[in-house]
Amino acid sequence: MIHITLPDGSQREYPGPVTVAEVAASIGSGLAKAALAGKVGTGEDARVVDTSYVLDKDQSLSIVTAKDADGLEVIRHSTAHLLAYAVKELFPDAQVTIGPVIENGFYYDFSYKRPFTPEDLAAIEKRMAELAAKDEPVVRRVLPRDEAVAYFKGIGENYKAEIIASIPTNEDVSLYREGGFEDLCRGPHVPSTGKLKFFKLMKVAGAYWRGDHRNEMLQRVYGTAWATKDDLQQYLHMLEEAEKRDHRKLGRELDLFHIDEHSPGTVFWHPKGWSLWQEVEQYMRRVYRDNGYQEVKGPQILDKTLWEKTGHWDKYRDNMFVTESEKRDYALKPMNCPGHILIFKQGIKSYRDLPLRYGEFGQCHRNEPTGGLHGIMRVRGFTQDDGHVFCTEDQIQPEVLAFTTLLQKVYRDFGFTDIIYKVATRPEARIGSDEIWDKAEAALINSLEASGCEYVLSPGDGAFYGPKIEYTLKDAIGRQWQCGTIQVDFSMPERLDAEYVGEDGGRHRPVMLHRAIVGSLERFIGILIEQHAGALPTWLAPTQVAVLNITDSQADYVRDVAQKLQKALPNQGLRVVTDLRNEKITYKIREHSLQKLPYILVAGDKEKAAGAVAVRARGNKDLGVMTVEEFIELITKDIAAKA
Repeated sequence: MIHITLPDGSQREYPGPVTVAEVAASIGSGLAKAALAGKVGTGEDARVVDTSYVLDKDQSLSIVTAKDADGLEVIRHSTAHLLAYAVKELFPDAQVTIGPVIENGFYYDFSYKRPFTPEDLAAIEKRMAELAAKDEPVVRRVLPRDEAVAYFKGIGENYKAEIIASIPTNEDVSLYREGGFEDLCRGPHVPSTGKLKFFKLMKVAGAYWRGDHRNEMLQRVYGTAWATKDDLQQYLHMLEEAEKRDHRKLGRELDLFHIDEHSPGTVFWHPKGWSLWQEVEQYMRRVYRDNGYQEVKGPQILDKTLWEKTGHWDKYRDNMFVTESEKRDYALKPMNCPGHILIFKQGIKSYRDLPLRYGEFGQCHRNEPTGGLHGIMRVRGFTQDDGHVFCTEDQIQPEVLAFTTLLQKVYRDFGFTDIIYKVATRPEARIGSDEIWDKAEAALINSLEASGCEYVLSPGDGAFYGPKIEYTLKDAIGRQWQCGTIQVDFSMPERLDAEYVGEDGGRHRPVMLHRAIVGSLERFIGILIEQHAGALPTWLAPTQVAVLNITDSQADYVRDVAQKLQKALPNQGLRVVTDLRNEKITYKIREHSLQKLPYILVAGDKEKAAGAVAVRARGNKDLGVMTVEEFIELITKDIAAKA
């Protein structure tokens, strides 16, 4: 007898070997119809298998449906094969290469004599739908490696034959057939093509065979696939919104910054963009000041021997920019932490000094590959709101609790209220005793629970020196951005010989907490631009007010109004521009509206005579006529609210 244990702990008994599909059918016809795959085993040993997989011994099994993350993965993997099937039907001379699942979809690379056109893509997608509607079974078979090589060579699929030839000779390979198309794959796949209903092809791009520029340029067709029609439509809507919000596009339109080929991966900030940068930086500077951080500044270049001591030279050498002077090797810093330890080590520190909090707007450089660069989101030169807390083991939990509370307020001020909390725990390869790891992990978890935060565990994803919390924010269209982090580090203070004098008069190692709230300022500003679709809240807007005249007779009055506004706030005037051009007022209003300004003030003869302005708020909202003093009161409240 075969005993199958289900997720709820119940067991089912079968007289002999049984397939996943048969188990699903024995539970109920609804589950049998919904089954896409099975998941056998538990924990790290669990694996997803086809519904045709035979269970020939006592095992744990869960039935995978479209509602499961594993089910969505199977759908996307199978849709990639459906794409290749359709391409071969329409373009028999095309050769298929590889087609993996990626975030939110899949792609497949093809070798073909001419570029695929948008019309080709539409035809391929139409053919995919027709093939799916046939509901053809997807059948697996296994061949010895050499037989599989000969098979694919025989049908003219030389790329597949090359892939299989790289597999050890003693291994078998699995093939999946649907209708007239058979492909190499480890699987698993859906039981039939009829399970694939909600997909769309997105674009074509170039890709070198096996990622080597010396090889042939292939055509990579990208697609997306989802479990339901609503999920697909929501994703396509999100993409439309993301395109409108693209920080690179808005950066050009709003004249904030540009990226130049003379310095790839670094940012040229224009006056308005630098104004936005300064608002973010000065806000964070106030956060440092008000929460017990001492701002420091370390050098850009540090000797190679320091990076060797910390372990960065072995782990990050390929991503570091290096230089040489007087026969000494140096590196541009990729992070700020070693410099902060060197500052900590100057002078004797006592337990009374702890926790000691350093903060730095530290400029870092990492030699990212050109293909990975993305506007100001992924760059080679960036500035972090970097902070390090030196504390005792007993101070870890209260410091993390205070940090989480502070991070929540900062995100809220910037317009983010939905935060995901993840605790990354000890990896297999680690240093330090289990006792220390127990204490560090408990401190992180307890701090989140004390904050009332729901969190998920990410087993094994901690750094080799200690666990961490990752703070991921959700933006206005549901995308996730991991920005904040706090990490517990017992290693670096040891490696760089940092110590303090304890209450017992002895020498002790401090614990080092690495923490960042916004992370890279460049990336965070890109996120802000996309979150607000360029319509930044008044407190952040590079230009907060434009004052416009209707005719030349109001020009001097407009200048006076602008001057009043520029001096309106204590220690900081409003950011104001005037528009005195000899243009129609409707034209000027439209131009400044396209720049997404929070407020546009218009002055004609009536407003001038009354010492007033006509106020228009962003979104074409007419707020009527008010005195300059009334407007100052209005915008002051707006800025204070950070709405």
